[in-house]
This record gives sequence, structure tokens and C-alpha cells, in this order.
Amino acid sequence: MQRNTARFNREAKDRGMQIIPSIPPRTQTVRDQAIEIFEQGSGEPLLFLHPARGLDGCEAFLGALAKSHRVIAPSHPGFGRSDAPYWMNTVEDLAYFYLDFLDALGIDRFTLSGSSFGGWIAASLATKLQKRISSLVLIDPLGIKVSGREQRDIADVFAMKRTDLMAAMFHDPKVGAFDMKALSDDQLTIIARHRKSEVLFAWSPYMHDPKLKSRLHRIDARTLVIAGASDDITKPEYAKAYAAAIPGAQFREIAEAGHLPMIEQPDACVRAVAEFLAG
Repeated sequence: MQRNTARFNREAKDRGMQIIPSIPPRTQTVRDQAIEIFEQGSGEPLLFLHPARGLDGCEAFLGALAKSHRVIAPSHPGFGRSDAPYWMNTVEDLAYFYLDFLDALGIDRFTLSGSSFGGWIAASLATKLQKRISSLVLIDPLGIKVSGREQRDIADVFAMKRTDLMAAMFHDPKVGAFDMKALSDDQLTIIARHRKSEVLFAWSPYMHDPKLKSRLHRIDARTLVIAGASDDITKPEYAKAYAAAIPGAQFREIAEAGHLPMIEQPDACVRAVAEFLAG
């Protein structure tokens, strides 16, 4: 989350976005695993599960939510500076890990949100936690198959050049651009960990759990599914199908945003979440 904070703040100021300071992490031990956590704010707990690229760029979005919630944003096992337990290799493993994580923090009732890969974990977690999740917000979540066997629902991010990936992920590809040569060894190591863990958890079956869609009916929390109108990783139709599979879920589209609207259009994304939670 600290990797590009200075650059992000400069660009955010140029775009008139809200700027918040970098939040130093703390470490929480869960089942003998050291987990990196970024935490701010007070009030009802809100657990945010990050996309595969980590928490970088989510500062404005999480900072705004922290005005009304205790925002808890961990780095998943194997991501950021969190330990990578040898026994974890599926998103289901991560979902069950977060059951232990919530118990370790003493959290009972909470709001749950997740983006992209983190949305997949959040959806899986929500099928296991009836009555404990007050509200669920999924932002361009991955994790299910909505079309036929021969049709691709999710772009092959592992086969794309970086320029093509940024064009598919963002309405404005410059938002996700940064100079790799300017990064420190520590920063590059974190990027490599993110990529390695993404492959470990999402390579096969590619970016989905064949069983998850049939379990989404178990989600009993009020649910909002958000999609960027310019998302070329999954397309808004995928998010609409996700919402349709969750009882009573609402759908909201964010204009001029791609796969990560909380980074590209944080103010609009925060408004959508705030209106939903208030409702």
C-alpha cells in the first residue's frame, strides 16, 4: 500500500481526488502465520480483501470508508509481506483462513468487501458466514463461470503484455502505469510475490471455482455488486450475472472505470458504497 503512495498522491491531486496519508502496517498472527494488516478508522468493522495487485492505489477509497468504519485491509497469505503457508493453494483455503482471521481479531458482525481476486475470496467467505456479515460489497469480482465451456468469461491476464493488460484493466491505462526501473528491490519482490501467488491460487481452473456459483444462494447479507463500465477483464455483463446469482443483490455500474473502479474512480465508488450501506 505504501509502494507508490507519493506518486499516487501527486496524480490524485492533479485529478482533484481525495488524498490521504500512507498507513503503516501492523502484523497479526493467525494460526502461527504472520499477516500484514493496514487498519484505520473506527466504528463497525469493514474487512476489505484486495485484488491480486495488492492494496496499492486503494488509499483514497479505503480512507473515505474509514470515516465511518474501522477498515481492516490485510495482505492475503502469500501477498505483500504476509506469510505464505505451504498448505494453501486454493481460494477456498483462503476463505477458510479468513474465518480464523476474523476469530483472531475478535470480529463477529462486520461489513465485507472485496475487489477482483479479493471479491472471489469475499464471495466464497460469505457463503460460509450467514448472519455475521451485515453487508457485502463485491467490486468486479472473479470466481465463477457464467457462459459456456468454450467461451471465455475472464481475459487471460497471464498471456497479456503489460501494455495490453493495463488497457484492459483501466479506462485510462495511465492510472495503472509505473516505472519498474524506479522501484526498489523490496518493491519488486512484493510485485513478484503477488504474481506468484495469483498463479498459485487462480491458474487452474482459470480464475474461478466451478462450485462457487452453485453456492452463492447461501449468501444472506445485503449485497451490492459494482462493475466498471470499461472493464475489459470481465465485462460488466459478468458482474451482472454474478449479482443475479446472489439473492436480492443490487448492481451498480461506475462510468469511466475499468476493472478496479475503487482505484480509478474512488469518489464515485465510495458514493455507491455509502448509498448502499445507508440504504
